[in-house]
Amino acid sequence: MISQAAPVSSRKVPSPIKTKGETVLTTDQLVKIYGGRAVVDGINLHVGASEIVGLLGPNGAGKTTSFYMIVGLVRPNSGRVIFSDTDVTDYPMYKRARLGMGYLPQEESIFRKMTVEQNILAILETLPLSKAERRNRCDQLLHQFGIERIAKNTALTLSGGEKRRLTIARSLVTQPKLL
Repeated sequence: MISQAAPVSSRKVPSPIKTKGETVLTTDQLVKIYGGRAVVDGINLHVGASEIVGLLGPNGAGKTTSFYMIVGLVRPNSGRVIFSDTDVTDYPMYKRARLGMGYLPQEESIFRKMTVEQNILAILETLPLSKAERRNRCDQLLHQFGIERIAKNTALTLSGGEKRRLTIARSLVTQPKLL
């Protein structure tokens, strides 16, 4: 859903978009108020399986706050977040993650003193996998993101692009339905 750059709070909300197949995410009239000011005022999103959706707008339009409400970092003042037919509005972030909702932060999100490999394995250890399965999945991600050669390097020594690839790989460890 792309619209003209206008604050979320002043946009006219479009009618629901029909998506092909399963609707993975729906937001219903999400509102967030800070200091008496509505920074997000009634946003509705409908995201189908395999769709790529972005929010465009100027600084302060409510894009980041909207994403934070969707993933559970910020609680909305009103409205609902429906993920795979489950109302997750009151779920903390970790419960949303267990259902398959991933989060790729804009800023770097890595353990700087750990190696690239350890960064991926740290997330894999939260999953009910055998040691062999974790090792295999780690190797797959290292290969997929072209970071096998730096697997033993500490994250602190990585270039900006390498850190970004590691952050993305970490976000995909859980094989989320939505990222």
